Amino acid sequence: MLKSLLAATALVAVSFGSAPAFAQDADTVVAKVNDEAITLGQLIAMRQGIDEQAVQGLPDTAVWDLMLDQMIRQTAVAQAAGKELSKRDQAGLEIERRAYLAGSVLEKVAAAEPTDDELKAAYDQVFGGQTEPKTEYNAAHILVKTKEEAEAIEKQLKDGGDFGAIAAEKSTDPGSAPNKGDLGWFQPEQMVAPFSDAVKTLKKDEVSAPVETQFGWHVIKLLDQREVQPPKMEEVKDQLAVQVRRDKVQAEIEKRVADSKVEKTEGLSPDLLGKTDLLGE
Repeated sequence: MLKSLLAATALVAVSFGSAPAFAQDADTVVAKVNDEAITLGQLIAMRQGIDEQAVQGLPDTAVWDLMLDQMIRQTAVAQAAGKELSKRDQAGLEIERRAYLAGSVLEKVAAAEPTDDELKAAYDQVFGGQTEPKTEYNAAHILVKTKEEAEAIEKQLKDGGDFGAIAAEKSTDPGSAPNKGDLGWFQPEQMVAPFSDAVKTLKKDEVSAPVETQFGWHVIKLLDQREVQPPKMEEVKDQLAVQVRRDKVQAEIEKRVADSKVEKTEGLSPDLLGKTDLLGE
């Protein structure tokens, strides 16, 4: 950061001529566009928002030039909006303001490094203190709306029909049908009970009788099964840290809303969303 600021200071001297030494702060003016100031603080904030990969390998002076050029262009174009903002502009700026401030608050919440206790709690929540291996299943299914359709498919399979081909043609599950009905590997608790209960009773390559769930009627084929050991906490520490941060952010959102006085105006129709004329030109 020191190197960056030194390079930036040197560039300012080159760009604007010899200038007397002075202390730089967030309000230091680095450029003006029609007397509207662009400050060092604005550039620093802009730099913090840039993906490091986007500027990887670029010298500090080049990054400074690129950012300042973009800020000058942005300012010049923004000034075309004039001082009297439309209702649309005011609404858009207010949305951006709230989104930025909310993001700033939540970034601070997520910035704290998870403690060992928090990581352990997250591990126990995911793996439930599991010490024994669990059985995972790889199954395919054909999902249809009615029992009659499922029974017809069951008969078609018994007559030698190809499961994958029938799934691709007739299954209403958009996620698995293009993949011949294959659902990939899963643990029973990831599926609804009637489905997982049926899978547990099947042997490899065996096809179930029609099974009803809230999604419709399934004909299921067990492709394979395996035993998996729970990972050690150190092996999933990074993923657990992400989960801890995500949980903290969600908890902060819920707390802020719960502590707020929220009053919704009754009697407004959702049709009002289409009245764009209310925002003017």
